[in-house]
Amino acid sequence: MMRSGRNLLCLAVVCSMVVLVGCSNDAPTADSPPTSEPAPPSDLSPGQVAGVDVPTGRIDEAVGKLDGIAEELMASSNIPGMAIAVVHGSDVVYSKGFGVREVGKDDPVDGDSVFQLASLSKSVGSTVIASQVGAGVVDWSTPVVSQLPWFALDDPWVTENVTVGDFYAHRSGLPEHEGDLLEDLGYDRRQILERLREVPLDPFRSTYHYTNFGITAAAEAVAAASGKDWDTLSQDTIYGPLGMTSTSSSFADYMSRADRAVPHVLVDGEYQAKYQREPDPQTPAGGVSSSVNDLAKWLTMLVADGTHDGRELVDPDALLPAVSAQIVSSPSATPDSRAGYYGFGFNVSTSAAGRTTVSHSGAFALGAGTNFVWIPSLDVAIVVLTNAAPLGIAETVTAEFADLVQFGEVREDWRTLYKNAFAGMSEPEGELAGKTAPTNPTAPQPLASYVGVYQNSYWGPATVAEVNGELVLSLGPNSTSYELTPWDGDTFTFEPTGENAPDGTISQATFNANTLTLEFFDGDGLGRFTK
Repeated sequence: MMRSGRNLLCLAVVCSMVVLVGCSNDAPTADSPPTSEPAPPSDLSPGQVAGVDVPTGRIDEAVGKLDGIAEELMASSNIPGMAIAVVHGSDVVYSKGFGVREVGKDDPVDGDSVFQLASLSKSVGSTVIASQVGAGVVDWSTPVVSQLPWFALDDPWVTENVTVGDFYAHRSGLPEHEGDLLEDLGYDRRQILERLREVPLDPFRSTYHYTNFGITAAAEAVAAASGKDWDTLSQDTIYGPLGMTSTSSSFADYMSRADRAVPHVLVDGEYQAKYQREPDPQTPAGGVSSSVNDLAKWLTMLVADGTHDGRELVDPDALLPAVSAQIVSSPSATPDSRAGYYGFGFNVSTSAAGRTTVSHSGAFALGAGTNFVWIPSLDVAIVVLTNAAPLGIAETVTAEFADLVQFGEVREDWRTLYKNAFAGMSEPEGELAGKTAPTNPTAPQPLASYVGVYQNSYWGPATVAEVNGELVLSLGPNSTSYELTPWDGDTFTFEPTGENAPDGTISQATFNANTLTLEFFDGDGLGRFTK
């Protein structure tokens, strides 16, 4: 059986690489002057001491090399477009676009071009939550069911106790990426959240499983407590006050932007604007769109510990739990390797320089790759947005920049490391992918014997019909259809589509008396349908 949703980042190996590129434990206070010089040892706690000093001017030198890094990666990868911004203290010290918003057109990417952020939305949304924690509307420890009485998980005790923070730290026990395939089938936000009660849970608060709809459930609870929908709450608390005029949690807003970076996928060696990801069902986890100029404003707020233009937007005490370690996300593989951690919507870890880094990646297999890295001890942060299916380009830029800041040179071959880490994301899935049909297959039964409606409380009904001498399977509220091709006896194949099914994915549908098992939808043992 396969685990669904691997393409909507965060893969554990990728996350661990992302969080280990950078630096510090506690951010400077909002009123401390920006500096690249480390504080005197007597002013630091043991956990703040870094192993490598960063001399004055090092950050400026690193910024000066970004043009070359970006141009080399654009040339080597051929991705259509990319935008980069760097914040140092209260200043935006770099903002630039490269390439085009859409292949075949001349419209250039610039600092105001709007990209889909994918899972970088989790970090942005976490600051929305922190604003409400600081305002006393909720707490990170608020049970979700206290605000969403209709919400439930498989275990009644977990239902009563799972909190906003539990979901934002991915420690609810929901399996990895649970709900993503429901979204691919066309279910809306409420329908997906209601179906999570059908999913068997792993141990509560002791397992880390990255989920988009766990975070979405928590965000919906906070929105309910505030008396606003999530999109409005995000606008009123973060986007509006920061002047992020090109940022939205609405897909319709993204599509209406004149300066919009279009998503691309690689087809036969060339990038094409073939698909458009519509992430509204999981907006708090993956549906924000923004520009690097807007995100630079958000990063300056993070660097300033929740303050913007001298006004506190987010209480530092409410923000600190989000940007500090709450659970081990990537355990050490060997005694000499560093572990990766997750806060509330942020990756947190320690670099080879002995500094804590706060970061997050975002990726849509249908055409987006994003990453930001913040080094709190140095008051520096970088964000990179691309409009191509993820290859690790955004992460490579931030990793090389972090090396230049901390060491004065690029110490690792990040280009190869990230290329290899992302290589599997576009490979076809399914037990039959890449296999040839049996040479002497058993003939199926008369097709009419398979026809009917097969029920499943999680996925909804699966309808099998005979159309022009072929079997057709329909699933979901939009009646998404798949042609069933005979494979061997009562086993047929079909080709799933969507964000979580790379081109070439082949799955199997197996009939057995009055049951139908769909392998692609059986990652958590939920893929059996009964006639």
